[in-house]
Amino acid sequence: MTRAAGGAPLAPGHEELGFTDAAWNVWPFNAYARAYGNWASWWKQALTPAAAAADPALSRVNFAGRLLLEAASPANFLYTNPELLERTAAESGQNLIRGLKNWLEDAQRVVRGGRVAGTEHFEVGKDVAVTPGKVVFRNRLIELLQYAPQTPDVYAEPILITPAWIMKYYILDLSPRNSLVRYLVEQGHTVFMISWKNPDAADRELGLDDYLQLGFLDALAEVRRLIPRQKVHAVGYCIGGTLLAIAAAALAGAGDEPFASLTLLAAQTDFSEPGELSVFITPNQVAMLEALMHESGVLESERMGAAFALLRSRDLLWGPAVDQYVRGERPQLNDLMAWNADGTRMPWRMHSEYLERLYLRNELARGEFTVKGEPVRLSALGAPLFVVGTETDHVAPWR
Repeated sequence: MTRAAGGAPLAPGHEELGFTDAAWNVWPFNAYARAYGNWASWWKQALTPAAAAADPALSRVNFAGRLLLEAASPANFLYTNPELLERTAAESGQNLIRGLKNWLEDAQRVVRGGRVAGTEHFEVGKDVAVTPGKVVFRNRLIELLQYAPQTPDVYAEPILITPAWIMKYYILDLSPRNSLVRYLVEQGHTVFMISWKNPDAADRELGLDDYLQLGFLDALAEVRRLIPRQKVHAVGYCIGGTLLAIAAAALAGAGDEPFASLTLLAAQTDFSEPGELSVFITPNQVAMLEALMHESGVLESERMGAAFALLRSRDLLWGPAVDQYVRGERPQLNDLMAWNADGTRMPWRMHSEYLERLYLRNELARGEFTVKGEPVRLSALGAPLFVVGTETDHVAPWR
């Protein structure tokens, strides 16, 4: 450890640690960068990924250490970052004045519960989620959208999309140039989409079974009523894909095969290796979270967003903070970033059951998850499956 601050000066362009500007090669900033780089390397070697993966407690220690290291980076502070000092001198401190203004605006938004800066330019139905459609079914938990056809003839078999309920439904219908829904209807498909209610304290008792029945199964029944005698192409994204897998396996076990195909996008069905989220999901932490949720009835979207930000704190926390409050630059949001800032709440009972039954006990993969008293077995699935995982997904790892 005593040698961690030693070693050769850090080479220029070391992007992994954020020291890309040539000014980092000049004393004393090269010494700051060298010491920080060597400390980061020592920590990485001391807690190898293999060891951390084998020991959950060690994984949490590794995560906490990485958080501290990323917070302590000399790139985050005005007087240890030569680029920031040069910017401040060149602008006679105007960047700091803009940064203070940005901070005050954000503080007011937090107090008032306002929207993230920049998202006001992405209005739902005007700038995003603009593919023409209408609500064809509604209950206490969902609205079912049917999108208008864009071709003279359409395929007989409809598509039903189940998005995650931790965010808004329009992830697959962003701007017109970036919309899977728009593409599908332009290819002649009839597309339905579930839009989940943003629950409040009155919905605290909605459980995972309610999301299954009132959510997916009621939507599926309505699609089959509107387009009878046709099988359905079902698509599930993230936690919506997990729910789709549960529903499809339960229906298959009961002898009902309504699906022409099943598409799972970044959807977990085996939680034995839950990715980096595992650092937040232990029996003690789940119990603490359940107590917090029980008090308010819901999990606020800001808590979930904070957890995701901590997993990538350099890119999602410290980098944006330096840009906005020291450089004085607001980011130019795109449609995806605006959607990412548009979170939803989750009911106490549903989220507690989800964490305990799937993450902690891994009931679905073990064949112990039950629907209406009957065990759900993924091996019962008979429809063709198209499963998509991404290599860098730290929330739903592909393997």
